[in-house]
Amino acid sequence: MSAAESMALAGEFPQQTHEDWQRLVAGVVNKSRAEDAKLTPEDAEASLRTTLSGGLVVDPLYQRSADAAAIGVPGAMPFTRGTGLRPADQPWDVRQLHDDPDANISRAAVLDDLEHGVTSVWVHVGADGVAPGDLAAVLADVKLDMAPVVVSSWDAQGDAAAALQSVLQGSPDVHGKGNYGLDPLGAAARTGAAADLAGLAGAVESLSGIPGMRAITVDARVYRDAGASAVDEVAYAVATGVAYLRALADAGVDAATAFGQIDFRVSATADQFLTIAALRALRRLWARVGEVCGVPEPERGARIHAVTSQRMFTRDDPWVNVLRSTLATFGACAGGADAITVLPYDTVAGLPEKFSRRLARNTQIVLADEANVGRVADPAGGSYYVEHLTADIAHGAWSAFQEIEKAGGMAAALASGSVAARIRSTRDEDGARLATRRLPITGVSMFPRTPQQPVARRQRAALAVSDKALAPQRDSVLYESLRNRAGAYAAAHGSAPGVALVALGARRDFGARETFASNLLAAGGVTATLYEGESAAADAAAAKPEVVVIASSPKGYAAHAAAAVEALRSAGIPRVLVAGRARELGETSVDGEIYDGMDVVAFLSDTLDRLGAPAEGAAQ
Repeated sequence: MSAAESMALAGEFPQQTHEDWQRLVAGVVNKSRAEDAKLTPEDAEASLRTTLSGGLVVDPLYQRSADAAAIGVPGAMPFTRGTGLRPADQPWDVRQLHDDPDANISRAAVLDDLEHGVTSVWVHVGADGVAPGDLAAVLADVKLDMAPVVVSSWDAQGDAAAALQSVLQGSPDVHGKGNYGLDPLGAAARTGAAADLAGLAGAVESLSGIPGMRAITVDARVYRDAGASAVDEVAYAVATGVAYLRALADAGVDAATAFGQIDFRVSATADQFLTIAALRALRRLWARVGEVCGVPEPERGARIHAVTSQRMFTRDDPWVNVLRSTLATFGACAGGADAITVLPYDTVAGLPEKFSRRLARNTQIVLADEANVGRVADPAGGSYYVEHLTADIAHGAWSAFQEIEKAGGMAAALASGSVAARIRSTRDEDGARLATRRLPITGVSMFPRTPQQPVARRQRAALAVSDKALAPQRDSVLYESLRNRAGAYAAAHGSAPGVALVALGARRDFGARETFASNLLAAGGVTATLYEGESAAADAAAAKPEVVVIASSPKGYAAHAAAAVEALRSAGIPRVLVAGRARELGETSVDGEIYDGMDVVAFLSDTLDRLGAPAEGAAQ
């Protein structure tokens, strides 16, 4: 077939415009709308837009941009697509975390991981991890010529680095791709102490004896775990990296050498596309910093260690964390992470056990070796959505970075409280979305498992921090605190707090809303006792509950609601609620509604108050 005769894909189909698509969308969106409430094609499209944390807007359709910049190739500017091609046999570094203070347990766990597919070791050192003096014992079985080692610490970074240096210097053949974990700004953010970069250059110099070892890790998870958005996590990572470049430059270290001392550690979440775009944006911005600083192009690529976000992990129904971690790992891989750590599903409960560690490492190994997700560099590259989201994160993060620079840099921004204030604002916005379940948490706010069987694990030691510290804030705590109250009530009364659920009509009438209301109540640890049949209202009233919820379809309410509510009122039931909207009841009056989009946390808190649950409950 000649060039002139080449086949035009979809050539026989008529050309469609964006306006044509909008009209089709309006036809679908308006199907269930009243004639006077129908949307225009433009408004129909707008109704399908969603907003992510940090002000990121997700459109329902993406098309090729007329002015789209070239996305480049892996290993070259702007490094959006990665630092280079990946080895087929090991697409990324499988790195697992060890923080058990019992040196013997950690030593056995390290060896078990390395024997079963893990390729590098990460040891957390300090009051909430392994003691610096025990690091040598923990690493005693590691073949340092094969497995890189990185350390981290919030309160003992100097001791941790020195301990690792001592271990490495005692080995004749060291794999020089580890990191000593210096991150004074991260430590200041996590503990609330004043940031001190004065000794950074000297510390880096003292640790420079082993070729290939890096000294600095910019651990931006501290900001994301405290409530920051993906945009701000990238911004704080870049701002921190620039602060370290300045500190080293002041001591006479050239930019290229300084670049070679810095790794990044960031969060990977269950929003796989957001994770992909955030990693791509971080590389793009860091490469731009290197370009401005005169770093040779081959050395501008950021080396990124992605960790499944503890913020997304739940205490209740913790096995769902395995699914969240799988999505996060996929996102980290597709986003081009150089190393990935999967936190065990029970990490919220305390120190993980052997089985949960196995699940964590095998999550990566299955994706790499069986699913082959690492065989293609930047598989999302060229996707209109991913490219648009990457650009949005990059632009938003660069704007935030510029504001930090105007304020005097990252150390000054931390000291002034502006970082904490910005994170608090984002956390409040996310809290509203969590409370209304627009940001759902499977197994906690949606489809909660009842009854809960708490996972018992040995507890970590607490890290000493000041009131200025950016404390970790898991999303599910909003609902876990409600369940704590319900648990305290159950301990005092012998049963969980409960309400009566009166189902009106046949199951086809009440089934959907009965399930909806029961699950919503269960999110706060409140049980719903179902009453159905012709005598449902009378049977419920005889039990004298504090709260009754009636459930049915609009048709069922029209037929049965008035009589049911009258029976409940006559029996002295103090609070009658409707599953749905009160307007569906016509002239019949109730005390409240249970509906999709309501503030679930406020409703459950009020319900627990009315049922006599303690204001606070012990953690389960």
